[in-house]
Amino acid sequence: MTDIFQEIVKLRGQGIPAALATIVETKGSTPGRATMRLLVRDDGTFLGTVGGGCLEAEVYEAAKRVIREEKPETLSFKLTEFDSPDNGLLCGGIVTIFVEPLVTPNLLVFGGGHISRVLSQVATLAGFRVEIFEDREDFCTQERFPEAEKFHVGEMRELGKGVEVGPNTYLVIVTRGHKGDGEVLAGLWEQQATPRYLGMIGSRTKKIVLFNKLRACENVSEEWLESIRTPVGLAIGARSHEEISISIVAEMIRVRRADHIRPRDQGRIPKGLSETESS
Repeated sequence: MTDIFQEIVKLRGQGIPAALATIVETKGSTPGRATMRLLVRDDGTFLGTVGGGCLEAEVYEAAKRVIREEKPETLSFKLTEFDSPDNGLLCGGIVTIFVEPLVTPNLLVFGGGHISRVLSQVATLAGFRVEIFEDREDFCTQERFPEAEKFHVGEMRELGKGVEVGPNTYLVIVTRGHKGDGEVLAGLWEQQATPRYLGMIGSRTKKIVLFNKLRACENVSEEWLESIRTPVGLAIGARSHEEISISIVAEMIRVRRADHIRPRDQGRIPKGLSETESS
């Protein structure tokens, strides 16, 4: 039987989200005992148990919610017929279960240039799992990106078209030119990809020119174009490769931790943010 902790290591290495439910306290008679665990994967499959029955069914649903929201929950169950008349719980005890998210966000970086090298380092330090996509084999190596987990070499449009994108995917486009950036976007649009974060480096002028071309040649929808964060990163006046990389990772963290704060909010500084972040 697969060990839960070995499975956690495996899932984190592959960037697959999961949630771990652990019995942290019991009182009286309960079907489960302290330290029993249930690991729920993002695809709905699971490993282990916290006692089975209707209690476990509720924990399972909570685990899926925890994966989605990346917020831990503490659940308490009174296993009596009086407290749960519909479930037939007659044990008479109380069980407390802590459900925690095991989510490593995936950062897909298109381009293997100077900014990408620093971005890979900073993002890894911030807890992101990094994959590199390039059309030049020499710029897509473990030596160049020692922190990266995977490498993909090919035509930019095909790479964009074939990339696996989910609700835990962050994607940054920093190829060596406008042509490559446009090809990645065209490939992503072709598969209707909607990552949690989609950023592209470049000026506002580049945005106008490239978006007009995507509208005319690819029939890209306005809603999808609006989801692209460009110029990418928080507006902190970044100039160097290091500063730009930090601004990008900071924006990804803000999206991950506070989805209600939109980077294009106008006319106010969201509570808890500095004037630099809102400029």
